[in-house]
Amino acid sequence: MIKVVSVKFKNGGKPYYFAPNGKDVYQKGMGVIVETAKGQEYATVVQPECEVEDSEIVAPLKPVVRIATPRDEEQVKRNAEKRDEAMITAKEKISARGLEMKLVDCEFAFDGSKVVFYFTSENRVDFRELIKDLSSAFHMRIELRQINIRDEIKLTGGLAPCGRECCCVGCMSEPKKVSVKMAKNQGLSLNPSKISGLCGRLMCCLSYEDEYYAEACKKVPKLGSTVDTPSGKGTVVNVNMLKMQVKVKIEQNDAVSYHDFGVDEIRFMRGNVVMGKEDLGEESDEKLEEKPEKIQPQPAQEKRNEQKREHGGNDNRREGKRDKNNRNRPQNGGKPQGNPQKGENNPRGGGEDKNKHNNNRNANNGAPEKNNGGKFNKKKRRGDKKKNGQNPAPNGGATPPQG
Repeated sequence: MIKVVSVKFKNGGKPYYFAPNGKDVYQKGMGVIVETAKGQEYATVVQPECEVEDSEIVAPLKPVVRIATPRDEEQVKRNAEKRDEAMITAKEKISARGLEMKLVDCEFAFDGSKVVFYFTSENRVDFRELIKDLSSAFHMRIELRQINIRDEIKLTGGLAPCGRECCCVGCMSEPKKVSVKMAKNQGLSLNPSKISGLCGRLMCCLSYEDEYYAEACKKVPKLGSTVDTPSGKGTVVNVNMLKMQVKVKIEQNDAVSYHDFGVDEIRFMRGNVVMGKEDLGEESDEKLEEKPEKIQPQPAQEKRNEQKREHGGNDNRREGKRDKNNRNRPQNGGKPQGNPQKGENNPRGGGEDKNKHNNNRNANNGAPEKNNGGKFNKKKRRGDKKKNGQNPAPNGGATPPQG
């Protein structure tokens, strides 16, 4: 833990930590002179000495030089009086150069060594010649800073649509990120004129209660959804997330009625979860429009195991498929017998005995008769002609003339 003093340089600005000098006693609202990277500056104490964690400190921690004296206070007033005159002079120089930039504010350094001008512009601006003109007019160092429209409202101030001072000026030291989703969670109209501030951007106050609405939105039904109530099935027409109540439209017997129920008095679907009261009975479950459950795809191994269980342990997916292990084999381990319905003289039929088939082969000079189905056997014919002393004709069958 480190002892620090929290100070602000501007009204509504970001607080910064400085190390106390150990000699002075600080009070809230007191003016002090602190050491910064740009030199000595005047600041206002917003929180006296306190202890903070080491992780919140940005090293190196600059010290508080002293408590502001009356002379220092007079110097700050003189710098503030010169602001109006400097703004008029700078606007004249900008218009003379014809630059597309809007001058917002200016401030003088505490020691009077420089002046800083803040401006806004939609495009990049070449202000090198402008700096020369301002330097000759003020005889000090000139610095120009381009800011966005949110920073412009923070510097100039104003009244928000709610009638109070803008949050960025009065109570927000740093701007927060705001999105349209925050307006949707709170059930606000998405009309830009309703949810935009003076800067034309989304109002900063949308982020104040976003955490509560984000959690409450998960516990209430959506508009237009079907819910089950003690008075029957109905449609949600309005949701009050502050009171956690819903207005339901119920149609029964050609009559339409509207009823207010607490969230704990109804049942509804939120995503794939049934939420709400549990004592409405099982009949209410049938009235809810539940989404069908998604069938998860089964792995290939699970499918095979399931089919195996359906077929009694046999992993044959085709009906009538013969098992290889249950073939019709003879008991003596021999080969299966041929089909008795086929002809025994046909060696391919499987009905002829092997020994009988070999005897027929020996009787035909080692070559069994082949049934070629009536086809012409060219090789056999040539062999027969050679035995009879006739050579086959070389010209494809034509016999040469005899001399």
